[in-house]
Amino acid sequence: MDPLRHPDLVDVSRRLRRQWEQVVEAEQAAARAIWWRRRSLRDRLIDAEDRNECATLWCRDGRAAVGVVQAVGSDHVVIRVGDRQRFVLLHQIVAAGFEGVE
Repeated sequence: MDPLRHPDLVDVSRRLRRQWEQVVEAEQAAARAIWWRRRSLRDRLIDAEDRNECATLWCRDGRAAVGVVQAVGSDHVVIRVGDRQRFVLLHQIVAAGFEGVE
């Protein structure tokens, strides 16, 4: 009989594997939670750019900018409104909403 195929070792191996998978799942969930808590508006705008999402950005002056997120810089976002581009400074944004574009 192969010593590595002993029934006791097989059982121990399965239990260790199951425990390891549970630990990995818990670590991934914790990492996901930390990422969601630490991400900034700029991070979310970068996601919107990658996904070609439409954003509504409400600014301090009370106006809203609505369009597809085209580019995100270190201090601004560029949204496409029809055939025009609008630059919005990140520090002027007070709220944002996002929709996917088909």
